[in-house]
Amino acid sequence: MGLRPVPGGSTVDAVLDQLQEQVSGGAWAVGARIPAETDLAAQLGVSRPAVREAIRALSHVGVLEVRRGDGTYVRSSADPRPLLRRVSRASARDVFEVQLAYDVQAARLAARRRTEADLARLEDLLRARDEATEPDAFGAADARFHLGVAEATRNPVLIEAMRFFIDRLHESMRMIRLDREVPEAGPARHRAVLDAIAAGDPEAAAAAAAAVVEPTLAVLEALLDEEAGR
Repeated sequence: MGLRPVPGGSTVDAVLDQLQEQVSGGAWAVGARIPAETDLAAQLGVSRPAVREAIRALSHVGVLEVRRGDGTYVRSSADPRPLLRRVSRASARDVFEVQLAYDVQAARLAARRRTEADLARLEDLLRARDEATEPDAFGAADARFHLGVAEATRNPVLIEAMRFFIDRLHESMRMIRLDREVPEAGPARHRAVLDAIAAGDPEAAAAAAAAVVEPTLAVLEALLDEEAGR
């Protein structure tokens, strides 16, 4: 079955579903190169960013492989959509529990491996986070800073895991900015993470990263307990 135009207003999920159908149905065999983004966007009637996001999601779970300068290839015929949907429906508490694990290790490794270029980039990302006021822009800026710390680790597995996870972090931070009941770690705590990374102190960086996430996670836990007791 070939690709079909996606109905107007559909999300990236609709694009992802069609790409996965091409793989699962055998139209795109393992090892084959799939059509270029521009061709896919034209066939599906969507924007290139929507196609790129769907390809990125499938590459993060091992179905596709993006080879820079060459194209995108099929790596596996497995269907990851149940996993992707579970992640998309995860609660804010689930997201912050995972963020705590990722951020602590990322900060620890970044303190050991960061370069001067990494520090300059993290300064820019932190400044953008501090200056963001609108909830969606703030969520995006916060996510970019946390991803920037992961990128300074030089650990490709951790970086890809964070990239896979980053959209949920973005959305969770956007919602927290809209919800006055849940605290958000402000500029000082994020500055402490960057200062420890700059100082090359892995344990201080890990502790600072934990201090960013744990207060928010504690409030989310308390709110869930309160709801369960009703």
